Amino acid sequence: MKYLNKIVYPLVLISLLIAGYVIDGQSKSIKPLRADKDSVISVRISVVGDLMCHSPQIDYAKKSDGTYDFSSTFREVKKYFAKTDFLFGNLETVTAGKQKPFIGYPLFNTPDEYISALKDAGFNLLTTANNHAVDQGESGILRTIEMLKKNGLNYNGTFSSQRDRDSIRIFNIKGIKIAFLGYTFDTNGNPVTKGKSYLINLIDFNLIKNDIYNARKQGAEIVLVHYHFGVEYQREPVKEQREVVNKTIQLGADIIIGGHPHVIEPVDYFKASPLAKLNTGFVIYSMGNFVSNQQWRYSDAGLILNIDISKNVKKDSLYIAKVDYIPTWVYKGARKGKNEYAVLPIIDPEKIGEYSFVPDSGKAKMRQAFGDTKEILAKYSKNISVYNEK
Repeated sequence: MKYLNKIVYPLVLISLLIAGYVIDGQSKSIKPLRADKDSVISVRISVVGDLMCHSPQIDYAKKSDGTYDFSSTFREVKKYFAKTDFLFGNLETVTAGKQKPFIGYPLFNTPDEYISALKDAGFNLLTTANNHAVDQGESGILRTIEMLKKNGLNYNGTFSSQRDRDSIRIFNIKGIKIAFLGYTFDTNGNPVTKGKSYLINLIDFNLIKNDIYNARKQGAEIVLVHYHFGVEYQREPVKEQREVVNKTIQLGADIIIGGHPHVIEPVDYFKASPLAKLNTGFVIYSMGNFVSNQQWRYSDAGLILNIDISKNVKKDSLYIAKVDYIPTWVYKGARKGKNEYAVLPIIDPEKIGEYSFVPDSGKAKMRQAFGDTKEILAKYSKNISVYNEK
């Protein structure tokens, strides 16, 4: 009888599997396989714009014991970060250490606590290829990487060695492999150490072509390219940006994210190259600032951009299911007796009054930022919407 059970039970199990059933190991009950539902994987990647740290931000974060606390900056948006599968942004500063003065523009050097605040907020990856990456020279690049590693944060765009640079950042996010690449147009004239071009990715199409090729070769299904380019404070892309984007599309990129102008620029969709996996790709020319001390119209507004990607496993197809966004505005002022910077989400302009600590003048700017963001983003494509909290 025991011998028969050894034969019969596996045969019954195989029959059940063929019929579309599995045995749940915990309850031992028989459950139908949901083949149609389980054949589609969906992931949400989210991105924010320039993560700046000007001198007043450093002053506001300083505590009486000489340490720094930047956590209030992300307090109000942290709950939205928790709802995404992968979060990244442009780290537009360096952490060269306290041996050098902490300072903002034009040669940034930010306290280490800024990095730990970003980790605590929920970031997975920080892009470090931008025009301020070399503000404190090679040592600034290397120490920033050291601090990112210490805080368990991934990085791309600046590197510690040639091997590090050639290591393509590919993340398997819930079953979809996405490569993240990052490049900048310039370093503000600050020289890169001779013989160490690997320290930072500059926009070089031969380099980009090889990186995209290697990303695909290593199994990347989606290639996302982040560019630091454009003209500051221009609310539409200039000719050079369009040329870079068009060339990158030809090279096989699926998604292109822009930064540097410190203001938001429009989004658009494009017919992807045969080298790409997506049929229809997506570009945002500039994410604008996410946090800074630039307290004027357009530069005080930002957003959390959410891109939902779906994969039909059975058909081996990928597509962008939805793109939505959360408008944001940077508050600078007192709250509970303490000065702080805080990125405030604006999902419903009718509820701005709930921010009781924001003065009426600030609330007016928040409403203005909400309207500006909606208008700018949808200038080329209406296929984008404000995040629905429900």
